[in-house]
Amino acid sequence: MRVLLDPTSERVPATRTLNPRPASLDGLTVGLLDISKARGDVLLDRLESRLVADGVTVRRYAKPTFAKPAPIDLRHEIAVQCEVVIEALAD
Repeated sequence: MRVLLDPTSERVPATRTLNPRPASLDGLTVGLLDISKARGDVLLDRLESRLVADGVTVRRYAKPTFAKPAPIDLRHEIAVQCEVVIEALAD
């Protein structure tokens, strides 16, 4: 069993189990979320080109700032439009 620790609270870390990973990306839409940290877009540009070359449908999203959680409307949009999400955490 994999456990994800949420780094937003160091006093009482919340534990969450990871969702199952798809066996393949065939027929799925992958959302790439740029959290607006420096060079995150560079990572996502490279990842997008690799995914598209493999025939994967990709949608791009960006948070207004890395300092706050993504707005609820952005989270909803991603949840409705994508089956898989990759978030860029680069500096």
